[in-house]
Amino acid sequence: MITAAGGTAIARRVDHTNEADVKALFRRILRAHRRLDIVVDSVAGEDPLMRQYGFLWQADLKSADAIFRQGLTSRIITAKHAAIAMMPAKQGLLVEVTENDMMGGGGHPMSQAIKLGHKGLSLFWAAQLAPRGIAVIAVTPGFLRSESMLDHLGVTEDTWREAGKQDPNFLESESPLFVGRAIAALAADPKVQSRTGMLFGSWELARDYGVTDYDGRRPDWGRHAIDFSVLPPDWIDLFRTGSELEEKWLTMLAGRVRRFRKKIPS
Repeated sequence: MITAAGGTAIARRVDHTNEADVKALFRRILRAHRRLDIVVDSVAGEDPLMRQYGFLWQADLKSADAIFRQGLTSRIITAKHAAIAMMPAKQGLLVEVTENDMMGGGGHPMSQAIKLGHKGLSLFWAAQLAPRGIAVIAVTPGFLRSESMLDHLGVTEDTWREAGKQDPNFLESESPLFVGRAIAALAADPKVQSRTGMLFGSWELARDYGVTDYDGRRPDWGRHAIDFSVLPPDWIDLFRTGSELEEKWLTMLAGRVRRFRKKIPS
């Protein structure tokens, strides 16, 4: 697809849970290109083990260790060696692709911890790498029209609108190219460092940079009036309570952060 669009693509098979593999990958890139400008990490985003849904007391924990290694340890390994490769040039962009533009994300305890980790680690890494000119940003797509979602709804990319009969929200979905274009625009921004540590939706970046999907649409999940009627009542109650608690929690933390900053010598 990249070659057909006029670019150059080089595929390499890498186990991102194996530090030696990842280290060798970045060494190979540096030997060939002398520098590394951007890394976009979405490892395990489509991992079947991440797809389970259920409340805490329903969680199947037999694959917990594998899920954490594939979804979170792999990200830490990759980010470590990406940062090492970017440091000599004192610039670069590391993007952690995650789920949801709030704290939440994921349908079971393991995936929830992983998605929260993607966002929190981006914030911590951004602080560590800012003096070295490297930006770290978490990005989430909206309602992503991935291959697995198309399969789940029994449609193709050519017929995806038919799935709107099952879920009206799907009519506001986006192709994987949309978030890719948004990240490319972000990487080309000379002021990208001003966004480091933040969490953005593909739709926000698309608004800021004038990006559209391949069909000319600009899906905007952030402004979409979600039709909750397709969801079980228990999940609607969960979203309501969760969003109220998250707002209280973040407000409390913001006050603590402000007080702590005043203690730091200028």
